[in-house]
Amino acid sequence: MIKSILNLCLIILTCTITQSSFAQKTELTLDEAVSQQYRKFYPTSLAMFSWVPDTDCYTYLESYQKLMKASVRNTEAKEILSIQQLNEKLESELNWFSGFEWKNENEFWVNDGQKYYSYNIVDEKGKLIHVLDKPENTTFHNETENIAYTKQNNVYVHTGEGLKIVVTDNTDKNIVSGQAIARSEFGITNGLFWSPNGGSIAYYQKDESKVADYPLLDNSVTPGKLTSIKYPMTGQDSEKAKVGVYNLSTRNTVFISAREGEENYLTNLSWTPDNKYVVIAEVNRDQNHYWLNVFDATTGEFIRTLLEEENDKWVEPEHAAFFPNDESNNFVWISEKSGFNNLYYYDFNGNLIRQLTDHSFVIKDIITYKNNQIYYNTTGESPLDTKVFSVDLKGKSKMITRIGGTHSVSFSTDGKYIHDRFSSHDVPGNDLILASSGKMLKSLLVSPNLLENHQIGTAEIGTISAQDGTTLHTRLIKPSNFDSRKKYPVLVYVYGGPHAQLVTNTWLDGASLWMYWMAEQGYLVYTVDNRGSANRGFAFESQIHRQCGTVEMEDQISGVEYLKSLPYVDGDRLAVHGWSYGGFMTTSLMLRNAGVYQVGVAGGPVTDWKYYEAMYGERYMDRPDQNEKGYEKASLMTHAGNLKGDLLLIHGTIDDVVVMQHNFALVQKFVDLGIQMDFFPYPMHKHNVRGKDRIHLMRKILDYVIEKNK
Repeated sequence: MIKSILNLCLIILTCTITQSSFAQKTELTLDEAVSQQYRKFYPTSLAMFSWVPDTDCYTYLESYQKLMKASVRNTEAKEILSIQQLNEKLESELNWFSGFEWKNENEFWVNDGQKYYSYNIVDEKGKLIHVLDKPENTTFHNETENIAYTKQNNVYVHTGEGLKIVVTDNTDKNIVSGQAIARSEFGITNGLFWSPNGGSIAYYQKDESKVADYPLLDNSVTPGKLTSIKYPMTGQDSEKAKVGVYNLSTRNTVFISAREGEENYLTNLSWTPDNKYVVIAEVNRDQNHYWLNVFDATTGEFIRTLLEEENDKWVEPEHAAFFPNDESNNFVWISEKSGFNNLYYYDFNGNLIRQLTDHSFVIKDIITYKNNQIYYNTTGESPLDTKVFSVDLKGKSKMITRIGGTHSVSFSTDGKYIHDRFSSHDVPGNDLILASSGKMLKSLLVSPNLLENHQIGTAEIGTISAQDGTTLHTRLIKPSNFDSRKKYPVLVYVYGGPHAQLVTNTWLDGASLWMYWMAEQGYLVYTVDNRGSANRGFAFESQIHRQCGTVEMEDQISGVEYLKSLPYVDGDRLAVHGWSYGGFMTTSLMLRNAGVYQVGVAGGPVTDWKYYEAMYGERYMDRPDQNEKGYEKASLMTHAGNLKGDLLLIHGTIDDVVVMQHNFALVQKFVDLGIQMDFFPYPMHKHNVRGKDRIHLMRKILDYVIEKNK
């Protein structure tokens, strides 16, 4: 009897502790999920980690206010100075160590975007290097301390000696210099390129004279006014690109133009180590042929074509030529011609010395050349990972980061040590020091799970098969109180287009926190990375060519079939949501597979590819006159009459990526057909809704799904 009472007490106590532990969990609010994922809940790390040149020391910021220093041998960090002390020495008003970068063992640079400083930690003295007036696209040259920047479509240079140089002085607003061109396709992210010695600056210049003006309404003034952007739609006149090369000594500029067609793209610009040549990949407008060309940097004269590639679908160079040796112009080129990005080593006459890698998985980019090894990022065998490999110039490769997950690395200047910031499905974050071989030497910081005390569900990573047998990766988020005996509605989150991957082996598996909030409302949240998405190789991605929205939807429907096979899924309560290409997919699924989903919410959707920009649209769909049937089939106007269920369309009113004409045209088609749907604009927002209004956006989306999918 006493034993039974004791057992009963133990059971009650255990239940009480369990209930107490559960009760202590804090509910995750939608506001928190949207605004705090990359703040309050972001895994801790050594912020602004930097190797001190020519040492085994490193620095990082504590609370962004204190500069801390440690070494591989002694990881007990000491404070060098605070931002308050730095401001006193510099007579500055920096809020934090913004723009921090080491110059040498004792000096570093900082800037606030307009004022640039250097500071010596030994003599505790600093100086003001540059004062700029609202510059854009600033590009700093470390050795000379020259800085180039743009302002109102022109290029300027301030030298380390204090000279101020006007590089371009175009008053025609159609001529834009020093900015990213081709609407940032082909891996283009900037428009200014210093020569290795800092004596010359190359820059992109585009002539948009024949590009159509597209009006955007500014409703923040009274009366509202129209502002125009240049927007080259598929099949219409596009920009004409040049590269200017300005020599600071001679004050002379030479220009390089496309050789094979005036509307061809000039991409992936690089300088040779000897400062004599500029290497540029020219892509034809049809994007099925490119030439890697060499030009004399002094005269602008064409020297030779190093290599060229063609493909009946598309070619898309995204990486500049990489020169591993400062003493040689031999270079490494990343090519997808084998079906996966691999590394090829050429001499400067364009002769292939050696194919360095032969992976059947994707190389993402080259990190550096150290220890006679090229280090590069790649998925490795799992497309969900980001790992680091190395290869020497004889083609011997090896894996450096062996643990599955997502690795982001930086190397000490002597190449002996690697800082590895790592996360995975199970690891929020870990700062590691590795040897150059990949051997782990020290763990510097292990991030706690900052969501541990919040009531949050779980994510399951899995696979399904496409209709052709291809393996597709999936993510299924379940609520914390999941009960397999219940029937749950599902929200499918989709993107589905090129250059994006939603399911990754990283913390939270690539998901947004609002998805976990939605799960706590009694939903399952599901995602499939369909054919056409990133990091699976050319054959996987290029199946969308000339037929966007076809194989992608087949794969999404395969996902639905899998969901319906699960005993805990309510197959009559499916919703779908996505943005941009995901908006195109969402609306396509609601119209071309009408009745499968009961609710759809599409943000910034492409509704007809003839309204989209030439650089992206023509790569995947060709031009409208080359693919009339493909454009008609992909157009949402073609299928608008099929709508079943509830559809909400959302658009930023000054969207300059997917212009609002897309949604206006589709809404007009619904009106013409007498079909009711819902539309919500976000005034003065561009292609996505950011800042405080994003909370409003996500509540609008998720409330709509919950209300309409009852």
